[in-house]
Amino acid sequence: MFHVEKFADNLEELKPLFFLCHDEIASDKAALSPNYAAYLNLETLGSLLLIAAREAGELVGYYLGFVAPGLHYETVMTLTTGSFFLHPKARGKFAGVKLFRAVEAEARRRGVDRIFVGVKSHKDASAVLRRLDYGVTETYYGKWIGD
Repeated sequence: MFHVEKFADNLEELKPLFFLCHDEIASDKAALSPNYAAYLNLETLGSLLLIAAREAGELVGYYLGFVAPGLHYETVMTLTTGSFFLHPKARGKFAGVKLFRAVEAEARRRGVDRIFVGVKSHKDASAVLRRLDYGVTETYYGKWIGD
């Protein structure tokens, strides 16, 4: 069900899921407008990780993260989560746990030392992460200051 795949090969299939995810979790006023060129560039550099969730060949979810040496700790290879999403029809039966186990396996294969995952405070996925022994390391606050 969970596979490492190329972003470039799956972009058209991913786009509807990005918008479903945004509709479900967005808390700000900005319209979703992914910078696909930046994602493609990061993939070319070997810094983008896509784990695709598929059921009977259909893309039903994804994890997107960025692999790079830490900015504060250059010797610590870090995977920073960009976003993750499972279509409601793919949830249950520990699908979120299985997704993150696949992420961790690929991260280890790539030499990652630390994974950071952010969750929305109003659409919290912390139970999945706690089950996998993730701990709270930082709290981010946001404020919309645009028009």
